[in-house]
Amino acid sequence: MSDLKDILNSYQPACVALQETHLKPENSLRLHGYTVFRKDHPANRASGGVALLISNNIPSSLLTLNTPFQAIAAQIFTHKLITVCSLYLPPNTHIDQTNLNNLMLQLPEPFVILGDLNGHSQIWGSDDTNSRGRQIEKLLHDHNLCLLNTHEITHFHTPTRTFHSIDLAICSPSLLPFFCLQTDPDLHNSDHFPIILTDNRHSHLQTVFSRFKYDLANWTKFTSTACITKTMVCDNPIDTAVNQITETLIAAAENSIPKTKNNFRRQRKVWWNSDCREAYKTQRKAWGRFRRYPTTANLILYKQAKAYSRRIQRRSQRESWERYVSSLNSTISSKKL
Repeated sequence: MSDLKDILNSYQPACVALQETHLKPENSLRLHGYTVFRKDHPANRASGGVALLISNNIPSSLLTLNTPFQAIAAQIFTHKLITVCSLYLPPNTHIDQTNLNNLMLQLPEPFVILGDLNGHSQIWGSDDTNSRGRQIEKLLHDHNLCLLNTHEITHFHTPTRTFHSIDLAICSPSLLPFFCLQTDPDLHNSDHFPIILTDNRHSHLQTVFSRFKYDLANWTKFTSTACITKTMVCDNPIDTAVNQITETLIAAAENSIPKTKNNFRRQRKVWWNSDCREAYKTQRKAWGRFRRYPTTANLILYKQAKAYSRRIQRRSQRESWERYVSSLNSTISSKKL
């Protein structure tokens, strides 16, 4: 969770697609400022699973999918409606092509699929092509879809110390000119590099939406300013009448109902301190050294630095919680609590 918060703070994304969440139904996943849609492993095991995190500043709607796959999709509205799907296809598992086709037909266009698909193909940078890769190639061809990857490394396989491209971003043709893909160079304590999709038409911060605070509305003022006349309705073509009424209602709302602020609120880590920062800095240096010189000795040093950083963070979290609990007493207010 700590590393996920770091990613959110760094990129301030409108939407995040997660795979292999390893959550059971009783496990909570809450992140300030984001709505969480999730689908856990069908056997209710702490394995697999997918989720979408969507900024509360972005209007969104969960879609119902009829699929055996670990997949979840929602429509989000930035400059227009876009469907985002998070998909996980486990390795060494039979994937029926018909089910893949049916999933594509359920996604309203334009759409983006972000997924750990475990397919190898020379098209997206693998040394060879496996059967899963050929299935994905066929899917792209049959549905006239576009691949946003351009040979980026997305996965580090620790046992073999090898790098692979198995995480893909697939989109409708109409979105291809506007999206560019890059990978974060840091694993963030995962074995997958985060994929960052950027819409070159605008930034997320330029498209966040304010919400009306209806509980603070001045309804008397709204009623007096939302003046819809008989002339608007009766003397104009239907499209003109609809536009005029809509503009009148929006103007009245702007004048009488306050709005939320669009400032991005960072994910807090109250336990993070200088010891955590230095240990994590050492871990990142060890990772950078291993990436440049992938020797056994450097891998061991990286694993040691990673284990030490995790140990320091767990200790800091425990001590922070102990300090918080010890500060509680009978006089503390419910608001502060």
